[in-house]
Amino acid sequence: MENKTENENFPDKKIIDGVKFYRKKDWAGALKVFLSKDTADFDYDEKMELSYYLGLCYTKLNKYEEALVFLEQVVTSGNDILRVFQCRMTLAYIYVITKRVKMAEYELKRLQSSGFESPLLYNTLAYAAYLQKQNKNAIDLYEKALEIDSNNATAMNSMGYILADTGMDVMRALRLCRRAVDSRPNSAAYLDSLGWAYYKSGETLEARTWLRRAMEIAPDEEIIKRHFKIVTGEPL
Repeated sequence: MENKTENENFPDKKIIDGVKFYRKKDWAGALKVFLSKDTADFDYDEKMELSYYLGLCYTKLNKYEEALVFLEQVVTSGNDILRVFQCRMTLAYIYVITKRVKMAEYELKRLQSSGFESPLLYNTLAYAAYLQKQNKNAIDLYEKALEIDSNNATAMNSMGYILADTGMDVMRALRLCRRAVDSRPNSAAYLDSLGWAYYKSGETLEARTWLRRAMEIAPDEEIIKRHFKIVTGEPL
């Protein structure tokens, strides 16, 4: 069962109609309801509750600049420590995917210094390190994620890809990528990593098999297309 904070189990009555849309994963519907609220009679906690859900809705809809406004309100002014942790983690995610890596690291290290540790924290820190070409640091951070959860597929796949791509340890890369694919056999990203690891190990026929499967699932992904063309020589 998914863990929820007390406020998530019992949302404020003034926004509960929007929360119902949110829990159904109708992000656009929830956002429309939340934005329609007249906050003139909202108290401080109610405004923080609304900001929390607005930030999450905008994130789900990939409207990151709008999301930042509300998530930062919760981080800087919120009283619910679990909400603050969640919003700080979401901020870091947004900063990573929008290539504001230093800002992502700041948020993640704030979490780490407060004693918060999770595979997600270390996976995000590792990805930020990877974007800065700090491959050894990224590997160390993925190792920390696996220390917490030895079956974390994201850490296995990502570390396997780096180990293969850089040639640091291709045999270990294969083991990690196989385990990731076993966990999520229909993930194009994981199939691509496994195919690339096979290619880096010199097993071209195996590489073609896995990369072809990745292409069938995600034919428009640029990195998969690039790997497929390198390994097979076939036109896209």
